[in-house]
Order: sequence, then C-alpha cells, then structure tokens
Amino acid sequence: MIVWVVYDIKKDKARTKIAKACKQAGLYRVQYSVFLGVLNDNQKDALELELEDWMNEETDSVYIFPMSKNELKDTVLLGQAFDKDFVTDEVKALFF
Repeated sequence: MIVWVVYDIKKDKARTKIAKACKQAGLYRVQYSVFLGVLNDNQKDALELELEDWMNEETDSVYIFPMSKNELKDTVLLGQAFDKDFVTDEVKALFF
C-alpha cells in the first residue's frame, strides 16, 4: 500500500529521529515534514511503533495515511505540492 506520513514534532531531536525512521522504512521525503512511499502492513505497523517511541503524545502529532495506487492517482496536488529539493524520479513514478 502507498503511505503518506505527515508530522508536526516540536523537539529537533525527535523530529530528526522520526525523519530518519521514515527514510529507513523506505519512504521518500516530499516536503519537510511529509514522506510518501510503499509499505506492506507489517512495515507500516513497525514504523508506527517506532514513531510512537520518539514523539511526545501531548505536544506532537503524526498522521499515517494509507491509500491504494488508484486513490493516489486521484489525489489533487495544487501549487508546490512537492519540495523540488526532495522529490526524486521514484516519487514522481508513484504519481505518473
């Protein structure tokens, strides 16, 4: 399944650890606090557990949005949807 991970983390150390965990899970950064990629159910669950370890549930938020490839193709992207410094051809291939 395709997964979006979107987060708002207050502390720099936790934010860095969460970004690193997303990259290690095979996700691609598309905005500063947004990752996109393909994970199976086990990988998604493992990432969720790891992110919970780094976040402060009272001040931080993490959203994990799973979707099918068809739903992703129906996604509307407006303006500068992807940060040009982060987006690779692999990410573009998920959309087109």
